[in-house]
Amino acid sequence: MEEKIRDNINKPEILERLYHDDRKSFVSGFEEIYPEIANTGMAEFWKSRLDFDKKPDKIKFITGSDVLVMIMICLLAGFLIKIPDIFNIRLTSFFFYEKNAGIIVFFGLTLFTIWINRNLNPKKLLITILIFVVSIVYINFLPSVKDSASINLVYIHMPLLMWCIYGLAFIDFDLNDRSKRIEFIRHNGDLAILGAIILIAGGALTGITIGLFHAIGINIERFYANNIVLVGLVSAPVVTAYIIRNFNTLTNKIAPIVATLFSPLVLLTLVIYLIAIAFAAKDPYNDRNFLLIFNIMLIGVLGIIVFSISETSISREQKFIKMVLFILSVITLIVNIIALSAIFYRLGRFGLTPNRLAIMGSNILIFGNLILIMIDLFKINFRKSEFDKVEMTISKYLPVYFLWIMIVIFGFPLFFGIK
Repeated sequence: MEEKIRDNINKPEILERLYHDDRKSFVSGFEEIYPEIANTGMAEFWKSRLDFDKKPDKIKFITGSDVLVMIMICLLAGFLIKIPDIFNIRLTSFFFYEKNAGIIVFFGLTLFTIWINRNLNPKKLLITILIFVVSIVYINFLPSVKDSASINLVYIHMPLLMWCIYGLAFIDFDLNDRSKRIEFIRHNGDLAILGAIILIAGGALTGITIGLFHAIGINIERFYANNIVLVGLVSAPVVTAYIIRNFNTLTNKIAPIVATLFSPLVLLTLVIYLIAIAFAAKDPYNDRNFLLIFNIMLIGVLGIIVFSISETSISREQKFIKMVLFILSVITLIVNIIALSAIFYRLGRFGLTPNRLAIMGSNILIFGNLILIMIDLFKINFRKSEFDKVEMTISKYLPVYFLWIMIVIFGFPLFFGIK
């Protein structure tokens, strides 16, 4: 290791890879040869970095502007989600949560992201707020009906649109830097993992609190659910984003481990599930509910593939995981082909509806994305292509999903009405 470090002291990319491949050997090797290379700027940089890493992370108490802004945004999100109670809105006649819950969550995340990026450019800030205002006005003026497929699809896709706006704020509206899009995907993986841990802890605290009050004869279930739990749910993503920003060394270690463990498990589960389908006499051609579950599974597996690719890019020498991801992409593509054939079959037999068109469009987009990902993973595993290639493929494809989301939200109600 000492010789590798000495030979590549002026090559930052190689040094970074050596460090990620074997941190313990890198640190000991660097310390061994440091007196020889101390006069170089790169050696000084690595000396400061490694000395800093030796210092244990300290718990950061509630101080500083970031915490104050986080609390204010959480209070704002809590106020917005409590509007039905504050203004006595009848939820049976107006679907407030279905229309606004996703927008409120991503509004809080976007505001916090703008703050921590110190992206207080008035023009960008105004555009962001305007987009949220237009989205809120649009969705709340839609009819509050339960049996309209086109309107229900808007409810489902509006949070996805807000996620895209959150992504724009995260990358500082820099649409040309595709590496930032991969960083955003990686950030979402961290949010999901750490957010799940926080929700589990919150659930445990809720159970303990309700149990303690129940033991002394006070029933606080309704009050706790309508106030503490509801406000906590919309505040949790902002708190999670704050923790990721301030304790990134912790989250950066968790996500790659989860990706490494989950990819083989998902592959094994998917193979077993496909085999079980053959013996269960179930098919997506004649069973509408099964087709829906099939598509949800497809979207979930694609999400895991994309997340695992973004995390595997940190440790690029994981040959086993790269092969697992390639096999997983092939099997997922087979599932996608089955789902598409079932959708076309049902279209021909039962005709066009908003739900069938939405599922068909989503599956076609996923099919194209999977094809490109599979080709890149094949080249990485069998032709020694660089891992950056599949990352760039994912980042280039994200705008395609954005366009489809816009079509569903604004086009379907116009084309289908409230059908």
